[in-house]
Amino acid sequence: MHEMAICLGIIQIVEEKVRERSSSPVRSVCLELGALSHAAPEAIRFCFAVAAMRTVAEGAALNIVELPGIAWCMSCSKSVEIARRGDCCPCCGSYQLQVTAGEQMRVKALEID
Repeated sequence: MHEMAICLGIIQIVEEKVRERSSSPVRSVCLELGALSHAAPEAIRFCFAVAAMRTVAEGAALNIVELPGIAWCMSCSKSVEIARRGDCCPCCGSYQLQVTAGEQMRVKALEID
């Protein structure tokens, strides 16, 4: 389950930011998660709660903003939304797609007391 490793990385980022600002515990973490990032939002939520135990993020809410996968179709020259790699173009049926967005995963914001 690579989601636990991802969550441990998120906790590390959170702890660094709290140290930089000499702040108190974290109330919430906002995470942007692309549809093509290969991470399951439900698993991220579960693992975050476990990874946050006994850290400054313990008890913090995790808000996940799910972003769509976007690809450029080389056949019909349109930007289209896709659910996963290997999908065909919903406009023309071509498989000649170049992913342009939706692979990202980043901590977008922290709410600190």
